[in-house]
Amino acid sequence: MRPVTPRADPSPSRLSYRLERMRLTPAYRRFMRAGLPMLIVAGLAWGYLHDAERRAGLFDRVAEIRRQIETRPEFMVHLIEIDGASTGVQEDIHEIFPYDLPASSFDLDMPAIREMIEGLPAVARADLRVRQGGVLHIAVTERAPVALWRTRHGFEVLDITGAAIATAETRSARPDLPVLSGTGADRVVAQALELLGTATALNRPLRGLVRMGERRWDLVLGDGRRVQLPEAAPVRALERVIVLDKASDILERDIVTIDMRLGARPTVRMSEHAIDEWWRITRASGAAGLATGQAAGADRR
Repeated sequence: MRPVTPRADPSPSRLSYRLERMRLTPAYRRFMRAGLPMLIVAGLAWGYLHDAERRAGLFDRVAEIRRQIETRPEFMVHLIEIDGASTGVQEDIHEIFPYDLPASSFDLDMPAIREMIEGLPAVARADLRVRQGGVLHIAVTERAPVALWRTRHGFEVLDITGAAIATAETRSARPDLPVLSGTGADRVVAQALELLGTATALNRPLRGLVRMGERRWDLVLGDGRRVQLPEAAPVRALERVIVLDKASDILERDIVTIDMRLGARPTVRMSEHAIDEWWRITRASGAAGLATGQAAGADRR
């Protein structure tokens, strides 16, 4: 009787079954498609760069390639062009410019240059861009001078925000600008200009405005007389003075001060000469009245 040969089991083994199932998972496919090549490349790169001389040589070649690109003629800045700035501001910009030209546009720190230029007292805003032909174009917006602020050290030229633009040795250096004085006057320049604009209706020379106690204004006329304005609504108080002057010519009289700090009770202070004259007239009137009374009494007797 012939021996029976056992037939091979066609089913896969447990290990091969699990390996086959693993190959079918998305994670395994992604690893074989991307992860394994990246690991191989990283290993080769690490093995190549493990040598310090190789690393230094590679970095030097990269730096040289970058230098060659950055120093190409189309990326070089040869000239500075400034628009919107006065001669003095242009000189200041050239003086503080921190780079020697020609220089690569990649080496220019534009935000730092803009901040440096806007730090100049006379500059409100600066816009920078590199134009074709290797020109650094700087568009400058200067602060507009609107008033002189008198301090212990001279005159400061202020813009509408109160920023000091420049200095003036004397008043005659900027006769076109009104004068402010007093501590804190630079913080309320806009209000001062509104008051001065309103005061033009007085049709009288004005000397300027004085900030009193960092709270309120005194309007000083050309002859030295003062209009004392309140802390609240000074423009409205000045308009009342204008109405009073038109109605009764109050500024034509011999007075030193018009006090508008109490809106319900405007007060005037007369000059010394006016006070003496007023007393003289009062005494003369009193003496004349007394004489008249005595004469009437004598007649009755």
